[in-house]
Amino acid sequence: MRRLRVITRADKETRLPSRPTSLAHRHVVSLHDLAPAEVEYLLKLGECVKAQPSRFKNALEGKSLAMLFEKPSLRTRVSFEVGMEQLGGKAIYLGPQEVGLGKRESVKDVAQNLSRWVNAVAIRTFAHQTVMEFAANASIPVINALSNFEHPCQALADYFTLLEHKGPLEGKTLAWVGDGNNVAHSLIYGAARLGVRMRIATPAGYEPDRSVVADAKREGGDITLTHDALEAVAGADAVYTDVWISMGQEDEADTRQRVFRPYQVNSELLRTAGPQVLFMHCLPARRGQEVTAEVMDSPRSIVYDQAENRLHIQKAMLLALLS
Repeated sequence: MRRLRVITRADKETRLPSRPTSLAHRHVVSLHDLAPAEVEYLLKLGECVKAQPSRFKNALEGKSLAMLFEKPSLRTRVSFEVGMEQLGGKAIYLGPQEVGLGKRESVKDVAQNLSRWVNAVAIRTFAHQTVMEFAANASIPVINALSNFEHPCQALADYFTLLEHKGPLEGKTLAWVGDGNNVAHSLIYGAARLGVRMRIATPAGYEPDRSVVADAKREGGDITLTHDALEAVAGADAVYTDVWISMGQEDEADTRQRVFRPYQVNSELLRTAGPQVLFMHCLPARRGQEVTAEVMDSPRSIVYDQAENRLHIQKAMLLALLS
């Protein structure tokens, strides 16, 4: 596994990383679709974009992004809209009331229509199958902006943030505590590509999808599953959690509150990790549930850096796919 090199100021001012030709005009439906060199490139380009935003201000002039959202969003919508504007392009928000994806009009027809009008689509939906069907019928790049199975934009921003705070990622340990959900899946795929050790603590029955773990291990990923949160976080470089009850799971709220209570990230749990540990969360957070306010607001917390970096890494993705 190649070690990521932190770009110096001189690097940022003189040259951009060389783009893999395989990234141009392709879909990003899953981190499993990206090779290690492609993930590494996006992280390096994200560093350049963040360090010198004015250098890219007209890079996507005349280009347009359709944001097809079945689920509401704060970070995803704002970061894509602002990112596209900062690159000189235009973003068009299409909510469920405008499109009725798969109801008012078939996924195939929406994909083929948008392919005639815009340059790319960021789709945020419930079923991962919808993203795959949309991409299969689109002739323009399609970015998975969240599905029930993966959240590749979030995971890329997370590893970018971890790189900023901890330096080269190879050999670092990321502990996931809570539900083995879509964000966990994308982080697992990313860990296998970046040489990150990942320990995942979930209640029994809430583990990540077996196929995701098997794929990551087959690709050389160091992935450990446990039901013991203390075991997962011991000596970790970062501890990550997410909400216990996601959109569409409201009818499971009482059960999930009870089952996940021992997996709350609090100061006692972080003491097991050690003084070097960082706290991560993709937000929105439910203070007092999966994480305490004390941890959220502590110096160890980098949750707002993660949120900011959604903007920079998504700009890097748009540049890689469209420029």
